[in-house]
Amino acid sequence: MSSTRKIIHIDMDAFFAAVEQRDFPQYRNKPLIVGGLPYSRGVVAACSYEARKYGIHSAMPSSKAYRLCPQAIFVKPRFEAYREVSNVIRDIFAGYTDIIEPVSLDEAYLDVTDVDLYRGSATFIANAIKTAITQKTQLTASAGVSYNKFLAKMASDINKPNGLYLITPEQGIKFTEQLPIGKFHGIGKATAEKMRDLDVHTGSDLKKISLETLQQHFGKAGHHYYAICRGIDLRPVNNHRISKSIGVETTLQQDISTRQEILDHLQTLLKKATIRTAEKHLSAYTLTVKIKYYDFIQITRSRTLTAPITFVSNTLNILEDLLKNTDVGKRSVRLLGVTLSSLNNSSDLHPQQSDLFNNL
Repeated sequence: MSSTRKIIHIDMDAFFAAVEQRDFPQYRNKPLIVGGLPYSRGVVAACSYEARKYGIHSAMPSSKAYRLCPQAIFVKPRFEAYREVSNVIRDIFAGYTDIIEPVSLDEAYLDVTDVDLYRGSATFIANAIKTAITQKTQLTASAGVSYNKFLAKMASDINKPNGLYLITPEQGIKFTEQLPIGKFHGIGKATAEKMRDLDVHTGSDLKKISLETLQQHFGKAGHHYYAICRGIDLRPVNNHRISKSIGVETTLQQDISTRQEILDHLQTLLKKATIRTAEKHLSAYTLTVKIKYYDFIQITRSRTLTAPITFVSNTLNILEDLLKNTDVGKRSVRLLGVTLSSLNNSSDLHPQQSDLFNNL
C-alpha cells in the first residue's frame, strides 16, 4: 500500500450548459444560460463559457444576467438529462476505483492510491478518465491530481476547461503559500474579509497565524485553515458520504434593520440552498433560519414540512413566519443564514422542483 495518497478531483466543465450545447447545436459557441428566464425572479443555475465572459455566474439573478448579456440564450434546466449523463460518468469512475465520493452531479473525488493501472500513475489515470468521459458523453472534464482532497480540488480549477493539473507533495506547501486567501476552496467572501482584517492576504500570511488565534476567530474551521495553508488535508475520500445539511450564509457589508431587507436576503440565500439541494439530487424537509444581530447574539428558527422544500410561495410565507417572535425590525442584523436539513436521497425530482427556476 502506498504511503502517499493519490487523489483525483474530477469537475465537469460548465456541465448543465455543456449538455444543452451538446444536445442542441443551435446553442453552441453562444452565450447560454441555464436557469430562470430573464423576466422571471429566477437565478442562473449554470452558464456556458461564452456567457462567463460577460461576468455571468451561477446563482446570479437571471434579470441581472440579461442586463449583462441581452443576446444570451436562456433555457430551463433538464435535470433528468443531466442526471443521465452523470450516471454515465460515475460508471466510468467505477472502472478505475471503487473509492468515489460524489459531490454533485458534475463533481467527484476519487482515491486511486492502490490502483495499479498505468503503473499506478494518478496523472495517467486522470487523463484516461477524461478521455473516456469525452468519448462516451462528448463533454469535457477538468481534473486535479494531488496527495489530498483540498489540493486536488484546487488543481482541477487551474487549467479549466478541459484541464489537467498535478500538485505533488513537494509542491504543495509552496502552492498554498502563494495562493491568495480569496482563492482557497472553502474560504468564502465573508471569511476572506475577516482574514484580511487580520492582515492575512495569502497562504503564507495565514501560516503566520497561530492555531489558537484561528480557532478564536473562526471556531472549528480554524483548525482546517491552519492545516490547509500547510498543504495538509487528512480527510478521506468517503464513498459512503451522506450530506446532513446544506447551508448558505452571508455576513452583510453593513448591518440592516428593516424586516423587508432581511426577508429579501433570506430569500436570496434560500434560492442558493435549494439550487444546491437539487444539484445533489436530495430532498430537504427542514428549513432553518440563522440570524446574528449587531451585538453578535445569534438565534435560529426552524420549521419541518411534510413535503420537500422548494422555492415557491408557501416557502416564502414560512420564512416570514420564522421571523415572528424575533427582534427582526427592532435590532440591526449583521449575518443571515439558511440551512436545509432532514435530507433524503430522491430518485426523481419532486414535481415542484421545476418551480425552482421558474418562480424565483
